[in-house]
Amino acid sequence: MFDTFPVLRRTGIAAAIGVAGLLFAGCTTTTPSKSSAASTAEQRQSMNSAANATLSKLYEASPQSKELVARAKGVLIFPDVLSGSFIVGAEHGNGVLRVGGANAGYYSTTAGSIGFQAGAQSKAMVLLFMTDDALTKFRNSSGWTVGADATVAVVNIGANGRIDTNTAQQPIVGFVMNNGGLMAGVSLAGTKISKLEP
Repeated sequence: MFDTFPVLRRTGIAAAIGVAGLLFAGCTTTTPSKSSAASTAEQRQSMNSAANATLSKLYEASPQSKELVARAKGVLIFPDVLSGSFIVGAEHGNGVLRVGGANAGYYSTTAGSIGFQAGAQSKAMVLLFMTDDALTKFRNSSGWTVGADATVAVVNIGANGRIDTNTAQQPIVGFVMNNGGLMAGVSLAGTKISKLEP
């Protein structure tokens, strides 16, 4: 007897992947032409402004985070990571790496998951490279994945409003925020970060 359930399941998954592909079709990168150079510069200027706003929001949500950012060897800011899911989830965003307060490169982040959640949301991510070694390994990688290449200690704020001391001493510290403020209990495992070409 022919079993139709696996066929229906495959069809549903294929449809979900198709929907996710449509959601992120505008997020793909192509080789810039001369005519798009100004557009790229404008996009990066907009990203830099958004990164500044993200840091301001972080400092407001956790004043102690400003001390960590000041001590960090590098700060990677993704102001707007869009995620959408319907059986198969995906997320994508672009960000900027700052070293010594200056822009040192632009990066994209992607992640995927399988689950029975529906909806879309936006979040911001800030990764702090607290040691020279952690920053060097990240910058020298051709594709860097949280969990496979390094562990990111996502910050949780205690009842007293302070950052957990153990978390703050890790080589790479992460903050995740949405419109409601800092998100707790978030895992970044599987998040891939790649450098965008100039």
